Amino acid sequence: MKMRIAAVSAVVLTMTLTLALSAGGAVIGLYRNAMGSEAQRAQIVKLFGDRCARGGSEEALKVTVGKATSECAYRTPVIGRDLEGAVTARLLSGTPKALRNKAFLAVDLRAGRQGAGYRLLVYPLQRKAQLVKTLPDGQVRYLRIAKEVSAVKGINQATQLRLRAFNVTSGPDRGACRVLAFVGRRLVADVTDAAAGELQGRASGFSLGAPGNAKGVIGSFDDVVVRVPSPF
Repeated sequence: MKMRIAAVSAVVLTMTLTLALSAGGAVIGLYRNAMGSEAQRAQIVKLFGDRCARGGSEEALKVTVGKATSECAYRTPVIGRDLEGAVTARLLSGTPKALRNKAFLAVDLRAGRQGAGYRLLVYPLQRKAQLVKTLPDGQVRYLRIAKEVSAVKGINQATQLRLRAFNVTSGPDRGACRVLAFVGRRLVADVTDAAAGELQGRASGFSLGAPGNAKGVIGSFDDVVVRVPSPF
């Protein structure tokens, strides 16, 4: 059953969080979007991607990567540093067979233009998950790689992605970012990044693509949720 959507203004929410709690603590929901209407899908806007076609049904936002484009990324209305983002994603059968094995779906936090940010990527046909940190200059750092992840589903099947990035507020790791990545119920990465300041982006969102030219990759996204640390 799709999540019921509370009335959410489409304005950008700037979050300055100074909560003194562990990065692994409880969270509360801030934004939910089931993509079940044109108004809900309109709250999601493109972050980057030269040629990206979007559409929708009663249940999801559909995205098709166009020519000379490697990735299409979209952001929610929520901007902030300490966030948890979740999305249900599918790689659709309209994707050319030559691209299916290398196509990925992703959830992104602290995102900026051209892929900068913390990113959880899944490769549906490889059953693989990657937690990566992409710097503003394009450098990619692979923080964790998990293979044979049964929660990564195949063509037309729903894969649930969840990524959390909270700065540590006390103790020897204060100022570092603890990043947790889940596929379904499985924890695929738990990393503390001492160089969190390298990322200045604050967008939360999701993306799809393939290395090189991803023309023709098609995916859908629904049940988007953004959460923040609970003060309770």
